[in-house]
Amino acid sequence: MWIPVANPNGGAPGSALLAHLGMSGQLLLRSLEAPDDRHVRVRLWIEHPEHGDLRLDFADQRLFGSLALDALVEAAGGGAIPSQARHIARDPLDPLFDDIGFIAALRSRSAGVKKLLLDQGLVSGVGNIYADEALWRARLHPETAGTSVGPRKARELLAALRDVFAKALAEGGTSFDAQYVNVNGQAGYFAHSLNAYGRTGQPCPRCGGPIRRIVIGGRSSHFCSRCQKRGSAPRSRTSV
Repeated sequence: MWIPVANPNGGAPGSALLAHLGMSGQLLLRSLEAPDDRHVRVRLWIEHPEHGDLRLDFADQRLFGSLALDALVEAAGGGAIPSQARHIARDPLDPLFDDIGFIAALRSRSAGVKKLLLDQGLVSGVGNIYADEALWRARLHPETAGTSVGPRKARELLAALRDVFAKALAEGGTSFDAQYVNVNGQAGYFAHSLNAYGRTGQPCPRCGGPIRRIVIGGRSSHFCSRCQKRGSAPRSRTSV
């Protein structure tokens, strides 16, 4: 994520504060007198037009995250983006997201569809959990090759991604522990709405078939063995 920095000379911002949260990074909005959070690495003081003086803490337990000032450059399709992020595709909720381009790119690649969803050059914002949930909604096996996905099914997958994103945002995201909270320190509850991820051996909420777990590219993937049938794809996985 990034926050445009105001141009002191007026006009459009020329730079932005770029935040990479890594595995455990947090941006926490606090009042000035609030007690310190654990693992704070950077602290910013900000002036809010309605709430007055506040502080923004960047906390990171595992030290994989980062903050940096970066120049804004023109983005494909319009708008501006930090130069370090220009290789990253738009996310499915972006009004400028190119549906036709995404579907064409997905269907032109022979990699498994789960790997494709995690490719930020194709689509951004899709992590391991939301990829599994979108594939479950679209009834697609994670190893189905992109070239085996028809236009209609590709549109269903894109719609499923948007549904998962919208529901996760409404429920505050997926919090498995205290590291995953919003800027106010509140945990999300989307974990209670998961249909596939983390439910190995449990019945599928849709058809009752068993949820299976396989490892693809070092990442766990969860799917229903009954209603997410496998299409054509290269085999390189471990079953659990």
